[in-house]
This record gives sequence, structure tokens and C-alpha cells, in this order.
Amino acid sequence: MIPVIRSSPLSALILTAAALSFPPAQAAEDTAGAPGLADLPLEQLMQMQTVTSASRFEQSLSEAPSSVTVLTSQEIREYGWRTLGEALASIPGLYVSSDRNYAYLGARGFLRPGDYDSRFLLLIDGVRSNDNLYDQAAIGTDALLDMALVERIEYVPGPGAAVYGSNALFGVINVITKSGSALGGVRVAQSFGSLGERRSRVSVGAHGQDGSDLVLSATSYARRGGDLYFPEFDQLGTGNGIAHGLDWDRARNLFAKLHRGAFTFSAGYVARTKGVPTASFGAVFDAPGSTRDTRAYANLAYESAVTADLSVAASLFWGRADYLGLGLYPDGDGSAHLNVDGAHGAWYGTNVHMTYRGLRGHKLLAGIELQHNRRRDQFNYDVAPDMSWLDDRRRGNRDAAFVEDEWRIGPRTIVNAGLRYDRNSDIGARFSPRLALIRTLTPSDTLKLIYGTAFRTPNAYEQYYAIPTPGGQEANAQLRPEDIRTRELVWEHRPDAYGKVSLSLFHYQMHGLITQALDASTGLLQFTNTQRATAHGAELAAEHTYANGVRVRANASWQQAADDGGQALVNSPQRLFKAGVSLPWAALDARLAGEWQCASQRLTEHARVGGYCSASLVLGSAGAGRGWDWSVALYNAFDHAYADPAGPAFVQEAIVRDGRSVVGQLGYRF
Repeated sequence: MIPVIRSSPLSALILTAAALSFPPAQAAEDTAGAPGLADLPLEQLMQMQTVTSASRFEQSLSEAPSSVTVLTSQEIREYGWRTLGEALASIPGLYVSSDRNYAYLGARGFLRPGDYDSRFLLLIDGVRSNDNLYDQAAIGTDALLDMALVERIEYVPGPGAAVYGSNALFGVINVITKSGSALGGVRVAQSFGSLGERRSRVSVGAHGQDGSDLVLSATSYARRGGDLYFPEFDQLGTGNGIAHGLDWDRARNLFAKLHRGAFTFSAGYVARTKGVPTASFGAVFDAPGSTRDTRAYANLAYESAVTADLSVAASLFWGRADYLGLGLYPDGDGSAHLNVDGAHGAWYGTNVHMTYRGLRGHKLLAGIELQHNRRRDQFNYDVAPDMSWLDDRRRGNRDAAFVEDEWRIGPRTIVNAGLRYDRNSDIGARFSPRLALIRTLTPSDTLKLIYGTAFRTPNAYEQYYAIPTPGGQEANAQLRPEDIRTRELVWEHRPDAYGKVSLSLFHYQMHGLITQALDASTGLLQFTNTQRATAHGAELAAEHTYANGVRVRANASWQQAADDGGQALVNSPQRLFKAGVSLPWAALDARLAGEWQCASQRLTEHARVGGYCSASLVLGSAGAGRGWDWSVALYNAFDHAYADPAGPAFVQEAIVRDGRSVVGQLGYRF
């Protein structure tokens, strides 16, 4: 077992936060002498830092009804984050696991077996991207976007159902793409790395004199992977526990966005095929198997100010998701047969909302959302001999209406109240309220008291997928939605325009938590509602940018998540610690960035995995203009061995993560 972390990251971060809150005298003097931002009052500077994801309208970070984290394109480049999951893993309270097929996101101690990130709502430029089969929020190499196209990521922790409905249980992730003017011409990039990793990208960005803006991009990714050792299969006849050459990965991405006047059209596509080396769901070990995920979406958005007080936003959206899994499964006579597992999903809909500012002291939001699930099909069959095990075809609707009021009670107090009504053809109607009291204590300090509720509708996979063969699954059409009620206290301190310290205390209560488990009477997997689960904890985060160009950030989390019997949840670390520093290297016209991520021990299905710390280093060119740019990244720099808990669909208790790897990239901007 990997050693458990014994130190106290939270104590270390308190000291770090104090240091960042009171920067060195020289740095403070340099900042004070800088023109522009430093000459503005702090209140005005805080208003300039705005987000749109917490309430569907623009508001300052300090006035948002949540402790919002924003990751910028600059941070993505400097820290070398290749996937959305790698970026999200740097955020307080979040952690990412992998089963060598998909990446899974956990929050504040919750990451349930068999959950394809369905408890997070993933938006791309404000458009829902979770599919209608698994409700999956794709954050790995199966994600729709190349990270080079991301302008910023807004993460809103806690329930977001009052604004967005189902799936916004633990948080809302809004990935905002770059504009054509930000790309500024034609960019090409090529990267090579360990285990045959390579990525090629061509992007075009243009901005017209009439204000029109265009982005086009295409990316190709491949990784050969390496051999993997699993001790659970280390026996005669299974290759001594080694899966040979099965951990490969290939993906293709396309993206387009055109903005003209009040209209914006965007579309994305990804086709990703991944080798499966783990022999999950009872497959033959060390035998070829793969999954293929294809996703596509298109969105036409309109946004305009009708009057000085009234603005309208509307969109028409379409989406498609297809899955195909191929695997060899054992027969009783020692031979094996090919099994084909798949799903087709398609949906379309519209969203209209209005924001009204004409009532003194109020900012009012009202809207509707309609979605028709045209296809939610699942199938499974054997080849030679031919046998159909599943052919389930369904449709459905998801309709909603929502309102929100941001009410200013005097110059220092805001009450934010929201309510959403959802009607789903599978489970009926749900109401989701949220209430936040936001108090400005001083020009530098804000206190937020937040109460929220959210729900998640069981998806088609959890309810209707049924394969009555070894390693298969039982359907459960009686699944109920899971509900969460949260209370959170947030303190945010901004000593100046260049730094921030925040502290969050939270308590979660979940009812009807949907969990995948093995049914002892049948030997099949099944999703069921557990009675209750709770979590409480604290998160402390600090960041600061100094006048000499050095940027520092750190955060620590302590959390306890347990079921109704007081038993700690599987894959639930009690402690998380992350830190990063980025500094200029003038001699090379470059920046050097280092990141450190630690997690304490976690329970598996029958045992536990030890804690770990993993570090990465990235050296890259600092220039953002035309010409060459380059970077060299070292991931898991100290080659620490660590693993993530596996679910009940695996023979393994834990799945090993990658060791040290190197990736180099060279690009050119015309």
C-alpha cells in the first residue's frame, strides 16, 4: 500500500494564506507603483472580476452566490493541463480518478462507483453538454474541446439546480472558448511524448471590422500506451498479470464558432477510441477490447439588450452521443466470444431567459428550458454465436421554468433567491430552491451564507440497462431521483487586485444516493438508492500575483463523507492539498511552473489505497505574439506509484495511475 499522508496540509496552507494576504514590502511597493489597475479603488477592481455561470447573468466574483473558481487560459498553458480533468483537479475540493478508460471527477468526498460524472453539469459556452444516456460530463480525452481553445473555466461548487436543473448536484462547470480575436490568425502545434503520445492541432481565428468573429480548429491525438501489470491476474494462463499493449488511446476533435451581431453559432465533435486493459465486467484478461465514444453538438444563440433595463438570451441546441464497446468474454469450454455493447442518444431543444434591471435594487431573471430526447437507445449482443441480450429504445422530455432575484438591500447586503421547476417524463416534477445572503464586511472582505437543494434524475443506463450474463447488470426501473441539501459559509478576502484568500465551511445531506453494487443473490451489478449520505468539511484557498511576475496559489481541503451507518464512503479522501507556482525566466523569455497535488488514503470496495503526492513541472515560452512557441512538461516528475479505487465491475481493488512521462510541444502562430 502506498504510504498515507501524515502531515497537515491545512496547517501549512494557513501559513501560506497569511503570507499571500500580506505580500512582501517590496512587492507591495511595486504593485502600488504600477499604473492602471493599482490606481483604482478596491471596490471597483472587485467588480471587474466577473462570472456568468452562477446565475446565468454577469456578476462579480464577490457577489456570486457561491465560492466560484476561475481558471484562465494562461494557467492552462503554464501548468500544461492537457485535459479538462487535469485542470479541474487543481480546484479546491475536487479530485480525479481513472480506470484507464474514463476520467472521473469527485467533489467534497463524493465519487460513487459506476458514476460517469453525472453529478456535475458541464457547459460549453453556457450550453449543456451532458449526454442523455449516461448524463456523462466528459473530462478526459473523450471531451469535446481541445484545451488550447479554452479561454477560461468557471467552476461553481454546490447545488446549481435552482438555475440549471438535474445534474447540477455537486457543481457547475462552464468552459468558455476563445474568440477569433484571441487566437489572432493561424496557429499550428505538434507535440510528442512518452509512450508514443502525439497531438497535432490547426486553429484559425479571425475578427472582422464589422465585429464578426470566427474560430475553426481541428485536433488529432494518439497514445500508444504501455504494458500494465495487475497482480490480481498474476496466475498461470493469464500472461502473468501483464496486459500487453492494450492501453492505447486515439481521438479526433473538430470545433467551429461564428459570432456576428447578436447571433453566435457553435458546433463541436469528438470521436475517441480507447483500448481497455483492465478486463472489466468479466472480460477475458490480456485480450483486445475497446470503447468508442462519439459526441457532437450544435448551438445557435441570440443575445441582445431590448431596452436599457431588459436583455434577452435564447438558444436552439442539438446534441448526439454514440457509444460502442467491443470485448472478448469467456465461454464455458475455455473459448471466448465477441460481445458488442452500445448506445445511441440524440436530443434537441431550446432555452429562453430574460434579465430585467428596471426595478430598483433588483436584478430579475426568468426563463424556460425545453428538451426532447429523440433517442435513448441501448443494445448488447454476442457475435458467433449470435445472441441479442438487450435492445432498449426510449424517448422522453425534460421541461423547466426558473426565476431568480438578486436583491440589493443597501450598499453592503445582497439576497440572492432562485427557484426552478423541472418536469421529467421519467420521474415527474421537482422544485429546486436556492437562497444566499451576501454581506460586504469591508472593501476587502465578503461573507456568504448559502442554502441550496438539487436533484439528479436516474439516467437511462442506471434504470434500463440489463444484461443477464456473468459480469452483467440488472435493470432497476424503480430508481428514484437522488436529492441533496447543502449549507455553506464562505469568507472571501481580497487584500488587493492581485490576491485572494477564501475559506468555505460546508455540510451536505444526500437522500436516495444512487450507487452501483453487486447483487449477491444474482451475481449481477445493479444501481440502487441508498438511504442517506452526509459530508462536512472545510476548504481554504489562497492565490497571489506579484509585480515581478511570480504567481502563487495553494488550497487545502478537509472533508468527511459517510453513509447512514457512519461508514466512510469508497474513494473519499479526507484530505486534499494542491499548490502551484509560476515564475518568469527572463534569460529564455519563458516561464517555469510547478504543481503539487496530494490526497490522503481512500477506501476501495474491500481494502484501501494509500495517500499520494504527485508533482509536475512545465517550462514554456512566455511570448503570446506571432512566431514560435514551445514547452516541455514533466508529469508525475518523481515517478510516484499510486492507484485509484476500482468499482465492483473490476476484479482489481485499485487501478494503477501513470508513472513519470515527458511531453514536448512546438507551435507556430502566423
